[in-house]
Amino acid sequence: MKAKELLYQGKAKSAYLTDDPDRLVLTFRDDTSAFDGEIIEQLDEKGAINNQFNAFIMQAIENEGIATHFESRLSATESLVKRLDMIPVECVVRNRAAGSLVRRLGVEEGRPFDPPLFELFLKNDALHDPMISEHHVEAFGWATRDEIAQMHAASLQVNTILSRMFADAGLILVDFKLEFGRFHGHIVLGDEFSPDGCRLWDAKTGEKKDKDRFRQKLGGVMDAYREVAARLGIVFDA
Repeated sequence: MKAKELLYQGKAKSAYLTDDPDRLVLTFRDDTSAFDGEIIEQLDEKGAINNQFNAFIMQAIENEGIATHFESRLSATESLVKRLDMIPVECVVRNRAAGSLVRRLGVEEGRPFDPPLFELFLKNDALHDPMISEHHVEAFGWATRDEIAQMHAASLQVNTILSRMFADAGLILVDFKLEFGRFHGHIVLGDEFSPDGCRLWDAKTGEKKDKDRFRQKLGGVMDAYREVAARLGIVFDA
């Protein structure tokens, strides 16, 4: 299936219409951004790496019974996905303290949470993705109470699946964000899962293996992404 008209261009991905009104072509670009798009750079092969990484993770999640929008990888940088009516809310699961949580609450980075924390943020770069409650989501009509419950349950289920997977690879899944949408009335996991949208630390050394290498100017961003993929058994064919 071929991409036609551009529907949406985000910070690192573009979505294109196809001949099927229920399907989109999602293109992963080499663009890399931080701080709500204030810093943007190009990293060679990032689009291809994230596309294949995402395909691997989405298929693993699907195998555990969680519905996703992913259908197939079309090329090095393109995937075929279901066209969702996206809910403008980011679901964040935190197994350890990091990032904005540390800045907001002044807690020590790395503090473990058992059970994991679940947070909601409005997806709005202009407002810097403010934290919101389930009551906000329902009051503003972004999702119903039942849909919120489904997103919450699915997020925690994804956490269980992926925490185990990354632990087997010698990595700690510190936190991650998920986005959901509606497909013919059903809640479905959308967007992507890659080192761009999660934090991964080496279980022995604590070394960061995710997008924080870009945010914090640590260097070796793509080397870290490739290393994580290799530990998971992903063989890049891009």
